[in-house]
Amino acid sequence: MDSLSSIAKIASSGLRAQGERMRVVSENVANANSTSNEPGGDPYRRKTVSFSELIDEGAGISKVEVADISRDMTDFTVRYEPAHPAADNNGYVKLPNVNPLIEMTNMREASRSYEANLSMLENARSMKSRLIDMLE
Repeated sequence: MDSLSSIAKIASSGLRAQGERMRVVSENVANANSTSNEPGGDPYRRKTVSFSELIDEGAGISKVEVADISRDMTDFTVRYEPAHPAADNNGYVKLPNVNPLIEMTNMREASRSYEANLSMLENARSMKSRLIDMLE
């Protein structure tokens, strides 16, 4: 496999991984204020993404992939709102363990990583095109 194709495979794996990360972060942000539908029930639990290295022996390259999407098991915050439909017998409502500031930071990091991979892919395509032009 040529170097430019290897670059494209590596960048593509990064694009897929960061795209999935952005989807999970978006879901977290969308549910940052959701509560349970039943009194005393648990609200939305934040999701986390972890990556792993995937070695492509045939091409001699290392790619990235989403290894796991799991739930953040940190405690929920509670707020005293006895009139809320999701309040427990003591009047407390459990709120999601989503911190919008952390999620926006994760989104920015994923977005920048996505852009870097996209730029790498575009540069590889441009170099391949120039190489073909030189060979003609």
